[in-house]
Amino acid sequence: MAESPVRVAYYYRTRWGAHAEFIDLFTRNHWPILREQLRGGRFLDVTLDVPRFHGDGRADWDVLVTIVYRDWAAMEAHAEMEITARLFPDQVAYRAEEQRRFELLEAHWDVPLQTVALPG
Repeated sequence: MAESPVRVAYYYRTRWGAHAEFIDLFTRNHWPILREQLRGGRFLDVTLDVPRFHGDGRADWDVLVTIVYRDWAAMEAHAEMEITARLFPDQVAYRAEEQRRFELLEAHWDVPLQTVALPG
């Protein structure tokens, strides 16, 4: 029996005024790596969500990335280093931008989700 897909929510809370820069760095440097894994079949789906409105300021996050992994083994496998080296030949610049991306955060956490079946 094949394992079920695993959905993981990656929450980010950016520093005040850093949201746009974080999204820019994420889409420039991290999305290509995620896209390669989506094309390769490790991921079944990747979404990036942000709140539509500023809200009341109580939200713990302002960026949500959800990845659906093919299965638990795919979640535990790590292929980012090979993909990163191939996609970003200037590793010094890449690492500097990734460091900056994480400097823009106040918080970050990963939540593997488990779906609970609801009665019919």
